[in-house]
Amino acid sequence: MSQDLFQAPDYYQLDELLSEEHLLVRDAAREWVKREVSPIIEEAAQNAKFPKSIISGLAEIGAFGPYIPEEYGGAGLDQISYGLIMQEIERGDSGVRSTASVQSSLVMYPIWKYGNEAQRQKYLPKLASGELLGCFGLTEPDHGSNPGGMTTNIKDMGDYYLLNGAKMWISNAPFADVAVVWAKNEEGRIKGVLVERGMAGFSTPETHNKWSLRASATGELIFDNVKIPKENILPNKDGLGAPLGCLDSARYGIAWGAIGAAMDCYDTALRYAKQRIQFDKPIAGMQLQQKKLAEMITEITKAQLLTWRLGVLKNENRATTAQISMAKRNNVDMAIHIAREARQILGAMGITGEYSIMRHMMNLESVITYEGTHDIHLLITGMDITGISAFK
Repeated sequence: MSQDLFQAPDYYQLDELLSEEHLLVRDAAREWVKREVSPIIEEAAQNAKFPKSIISGLAEIGAFGPYIPEEYGGAGLDQISYGLIMQEIERGDSGVRSTASVQSSLVMYPIWKYGNEAQRQKYLPKLASGELLGCFGLTEPDHGSNPGGMTTNIKDMGDYYLLNGAKMWISNAPFADVAVVWAKNEEGRIKGVLVERGMAGFSTPETHNKWSLRASATGELIFDNVKIPKENILPNKDGLGAPLGCLDSARYGIAWGAIGAAMDCYDTALRYAKQRIQFDKPIAGMQLQQKKLAEMITEITKAQLLTWRLGVLKNENRATTAQISMAKRNNVDMAIHIAREARQILGAMGITGEYSIMRHMMNLESVITYEGTHDIHLLITGMDITGISAFK
């Protein structure tokens, strides 16, 4: 088992932009990842198993709903703290960060924002502690980038609703206790539905044979005449804007998280380049390797500035969907390019589980697609700056 020697790059002294609380939160998450995630993550990825043993630790560092008010079990932190936690967790593994950000932004957020007080009190404290785990059902077999075309539906049966349909590519699905599911009612209006494990007709088959996010559990949500109590409908927001609001929060967390993956790849490549001797000197002294490393730290620094500013805007409730979209696309694209360049610096060693780079690279192939693909985010930016939609 290799020791986690990670040293975070901060080329522009951006720590000076963070508060004392931000630094305490980040450092606690960083030390936890070094202690609890790094020693086990390669084996978990090789075996394609989510390490459930880390759930309590994720809760302890505030990774579940860090910005949820304390009265509901959250940590009551700001958006920059949330981002820093996601950065540190994804430095460990994108799949672990996926579990945390789904729980926070796609399950706890809609219950907090769109639910009633009874729903908040019932679910949020147990989700914050990790006693309950959740998932988010939006994507369907035939509707990914166009979620408005969903066919999953609910019908009013008087005393209850009847839910039918299917969702796929759902993180946490195989073990989730509660699913926030989006379905159309008889008028075609999208509603949020809380579906609990054990409800008759509800199943969550696991997706196997993934080459990416192997330490994260992915599955389907199948609804076959599931009876949904009327008190399980989220009452305070509906329409497509409701799930998209959740995605804004999740994409924001991904923008930070991707920096963590990039930082880990860069740090690994830099350390290796200083130690690997070829032609009687470290390869870090070779011009082409210095070019790669210099470009990596430049792109990481740019992404750090982008997300810090976005975090400030988010704290002020001024961050737009398009701004969040830009950061998600840019930072994941940045991270995946750094992972590929870092792998080349390590040569053949870069494909082994002795180093984290290949695992990050495979994970990022999913991150660049989920929560809005790279191309869809480009079109969101294009629509924002031109005022013309390319979607229709």
